[in-house]
Amino acid sequence: MGSYIPNTDNEQQQMLKASGYKDFDDLFKTIPSDLKLDRELELPEGRSELEVLSIMERTADKNKVFRHIFRGAGAYDHFIPSIVKSVVGKEEFITAYTPYQAEISQGILQSIFEYQTAICELTGMAVSNASVYDAGTAAAEAVNMCRDRKRSSALISSLTPPHIRSVMETYCFGTDTKHLEIPQKDGQTDTDELKKLLASDDSIACVYIQQPNFYGIFEDIDKIAEITHEAGARLITGVNPTALGIMKSPADSGADIAVGDAQPFGLPLSFGGPYIGFMACTEKLMRNLPGRIVGETTDNDGNRAFVLTLQAREQHIRREKAGSNICSNEALCALTAGVYLAAFGAKGLAEVALQCMSKAHYLKKGLEKIGFTGLYDKEFFHEFVTDCPGDALEITEYLETQGILGGLPIGENRILWCVTEKNTKADMDSLIKILENKKWN
Repeated sequence: MGSYIPNTDNEQQQMLKASGYKDFDDLFKTIPSDLKLDRELELPEGRSELEVLSIMERTADKNKVFRHIFRGAGAYDHFIPSIVKSVVGKEEFITAYTPYQAEISQGILQSIFEYQTAICELTGMAVSNASVYDAGTAAAEAVNMCRDRKRSSALISSLTPPHIRSVMETYCFGTDTKHLEIPQKDGQTDTDELKKLLASDDSIACVYIQQPNFYGIFEDIDKIAEITHEAGARLITGVNPTALGIMKSPADSGADIAVGDAQPFGLPLSFGGPYIGFMACTEKLMRNLPGRIVGETTDNDGNRAFVLTLQAREQHIRREKAGSNICSNEALCALTAGVYLAAFGAKGLAEVALQCMSKAHYLKKGLEKIGFTGLYDKEFFHEFVTDCPGDALEITEYLETQGILGGLPIGENRILWCVTEKNTKADMDSLIKILENKKWN
């Protein structure tokens, strides 16, 4: 196979010389030597399509697919109606990507518009973008939205999921944003400590709170919003979108920005992706919102039409005025979320949320009867933490031998459990019985 690089060897040498480098080693000298590949890759010979398919099928068979899942922590196993896959699997949608000649792509623009409308209805916010990669990216971009010349620091709750927090910290490092941790007290963000942190530093631009938090517990967002706004900062809430089917919206609680991952809306676990980060904000912050915003208008004949209303990324406006360089609009994932929400409707989503919540409370009571004590006596959604009568990792490994993906070990003797509408009463009773019959040291 020919080279994908169109330049000849001679042309490459001329380019190196013009750039002031002796050779390619000189060009890449800033890369640490232990990160460089100093040997030939031992790649096998090419195979036919039939052979490759056979190899991939054998490899896929090594995966263990659990029929019973009691783990969440940011990725949730929800029921996906067949209509969702049927619609998004259509040929005209399956390759959906950024529409570069946007107004020609009316179908894609409408699907994005409908998705944005649904996110705004769920969050209570005035505007939503069309979208970012995942919850971590959305949270990090939200912090960037709040920064200005006078305020450039962020407060992040210690009860933020680790995978979201790590992305936020990476972004903060890249933008030289100071970030401090708000400690927790009894499973919730400590509002007294929040007050002290805000009072001690007038450079704080925003406060980030997860709702429900990593332990599944509902935070007092109304109180946190009041404290945050009194200090002149903005409040970002990272929300579980399924919980929005029954809980108070972020806007009604006083949040300025609502972010999260729409993975529960029709996207399977899929070994980690692709997911879709959603972002919504008040009208005041609209021009700070990264990505794209699709709007509705009429054409010259008075027919309903859709346009790219706002694009605050550096590909479309002067680089120095851009608030973000985020590129993909995750159009196919946004379409999936939109179809899922259209299929369920408001009542359907509320029913999903109620089932998740009620079943989680049922499992917690059942586990407590066999010695898995609930760590916090607080209001929670569909995740909760228990102390264990034995080693948490040993317990979850044992459950795997029984065909069950148990909760997430978050300490030597603690497990974060999760229940969705897919977990039946029989599933939960079976889990409890298996754990009860095993004697833990």
